[in-house]
Amino acid sequence: MNYSVSNNTLQGKVILVTGAGAGIGKQAALSYAQHGATVILLGRTVKKLEATYDEIEAAGYPEAAIIPLDMKGASKQNYIDMVETIEAQFGRLDGVLHNAGLLGVISPFEQIGEDSYDDVMQVNVKAQFLLSQAALPLLKKSPDARLVFTSSTVGHEGRAFWGTYSISKFATEGMMQVLADELSDTTVRVNAINPGGTRTAMRASAFPAEDVDLLKTPLDIIPLYVYLMAEEGKQVHGQCIDAQPR
Repeated sequence: MNYSVSNNTLQGKVILVTGAGAGIGKQAALSYAQHGATVILLGRTVKKLEATYDEIEAAGYPEAAIIPLDMKGASKQNYIDMVETIEAQFGRLDGVLHNAGLLGVISPFEQIGEDSYDDVMQVNVKAQFLLSQAALPLLKKSPDARLVFTSSTVGHEGRAFWGTYSISKFATEGMMQVLADELSDTTVRVNAINPGGTRTAMRASAFPAEDVDLLKTPLDIIPLYVYLMAEEGKQVHGQCIDAQPR
């Protein structure tokens, strides 16, 4: 599929990207800014967010903003306060890319630890639920808003030893579908992306022996991420799209 968009397709838009300090989140933030968006960089590690911010600034794109937040410990009120701050500072919110995620431990189902399970569910499911809930009133005020989730191949079909992560991504796709159905008569379009095997730190921890040169880079798959945020992708709603068709 052709995911081409105009150079300034995101001009004037404000887009929040979670996990914006590295990997796909960093590339998405850079590419959104390149297409004219003011990007809000959310992540756990300030130093990494600052590096993304500096790259956006050095390229001469619209000035970004940084929100340090550990999604593992963030409360419902943290997200409500954050969205209120965004509205006060920028007056709008046109898009959210839910990119942050935890892999957890790859192990037999019977050996999954409760703490590890809780951490993955907190970051991959509950944090996205709370952030989406807090952001929706502001997103609905936008004439053309987007809510984009991140799934996985193991969110389409369960795989042995991927228990916690796989379950969290099935939940993510379910959340996307529920929201898409509820929001079908609004200005908010809701979709999910399965990035596929991509050259990121999470992928390396899951497949340490893999030849990374055979993997797509975040830049290779980013056209889909831009397309779903852009005017050009407006007709797509309620879908989980594989960035790398299988």
